[in-house]
Amino acid sequence: AMAQAALGAAGLHFDELNKLRVLEPEVAAQTAQLREECRAFVDKTAEFQKIVGGLIELVDQLAKAAESEKMKAIGARNLLKSIAKQREAQEQQLQALIAEKKMQLERYRIEYETLCKIEADQNEFIDQFIFQK
Repeated sequence: AMAQAALGAAGLHFDELNKLRVLEPEVAAQTAQLREECRAFVDKTAEFQKIVGGLIELVDQLAKAAESEKMKAIGARNLLKSIAKQREAQEQQLQALIAEKKMQLERYRIEYETLCKIEADQNEFIDQFIFQK
């Protein structure tokens, strides 16, 4: 015990296997425990970085998918606008055609009435001509 105290004063210690150590057994055990805790912490940090990396990758993929869908939606909206404009132009053409046909119909109606009047006059003339004979 005296030898152990003298060695302890010199900073030398025996461990549980009676090997000569520079560190006190308790300090050596704490150091080993701290080393294990550090290793576990580094492993957990690496795992966390891997998870975060995966999450960032997933968010990037979702952003790309959202951008792609947005472009599709813009394309569809532009297509609908152009179709609507085409329809509007077609409608205007058809309205113009209807107006033109109505005017033509009115001209034909007047012409028909005029021809009917001429026919009536001629029939009346023929009737008078026949009665005179």
